[in-house]
Amino acid sequence: MVSKKRNTSPISLNQKIDYKDIDLLTLFITDQGKILPRRATGVTVQQQRKLAKAIKRARILSLFPFVASNSV
Repeated sequence: MVSKKRNTSPISLNQKIDYKDIDLLTLFITDQGKILPRRATGVTVQQQRKLAKAIKRARILSLFPFVASNSV
């Protein structure tokens, strides 16, 4: 049986996830502006839900872009 290496979470279990903390939220966004999945970031289910909600709130308040600005 092959053992999987567990991802360590960049967020501690008791750390507050807030929509105003843009530096933290950028860790969980791709270059295109998509929210990274839980299996890629290593956060818990509850943290992923809070992150998604915080990112969406920051987007609505124009603190965070919906998509990346590409010059095509």
